[in-house]
Amino acid sequence: MALAGESGARQESQAQRDAADQNFDYMFKLLIIGNSSVGKTSFLFRYADNSFTSAFVSTVGIDFKVKTIHRNDKRVKLQIWESFAAVQDWATQVKTYSWDNAQVVLVGNKLDLEEDRQVPTVDAKRLATELFFEASAKDNVNVKQVFDKLVDVICDRMNDSVNGDLAAGVSANDRGASLTDTPPNSQSGCAC
Repeated sequence: MALAGESGARQESQAQRDAADQNFDYMFKLLIIGNSSVGKTSFLFRYADNSFTSAFVSTVGIDFKVKTIHRNDKRVKLQIWESFAAVQDWATQVKTYSWDNAQVVLVGNKLDLEEDRQVPTVDAKRLATELFFEASAKDNVNVKQVFDKLVDVICDRMNDSVNGDLAAGVSANDRGASLTDTPPNSQSGCAC
């Protein structure tokens, strides 16, 4: 039990350091929206803290986490916000309240509850304008992949920008750097 508490304290301490850390090359602000009880908070906590609890606690207002990742020798700070909104309204909200080039990923969470499926995969794919994933925060299926793909798409869009302006919703401490620079050699063999 003490080891779990120490591990939890270390994770919380790392999360606090990430949130306060101003040493980053890029900051992406991400928003998780969806109906009540679809697992937004579980999805957020699984990615940011690699934790999951089956206890249901309704989020009051807005919750957010910060996680710093590495892409091609650059530090990318992710501010991930979670908010309640009806799925039917998400497209309207994105068009109304975001920039034209906002990247949207539709995620069908709770893949572990296949017998309770509410939306057929084919219908979800049809609704998704660009990217679609089925995931499970509980079983840790596709959670990291969703965020990795989203960051990669944003980075690609930044690099493809004709006039060098950054994508809306992205801030940079180093505007001259490219996210396609060759990653440094690492002992683990991971480029991120």
